[in-house]
Amino acid sequence: MLFATQIIEGRWTFERVPSIWQEDVRTLLKAENRDDLIK
Repeated sequence: MLFATQIIEGRWTFERVPSIWQEDVRTLLKAENRDDLIK
């Protein structure tokens, strides 16, 4: 959740999320209708 929040707030990018967490972060961003932040 921390990574997703930071991405939504513009402080972090999806590319910087460690690969072990990317799938979970992707799910959270989709749940928040922020698919545009997934690259």
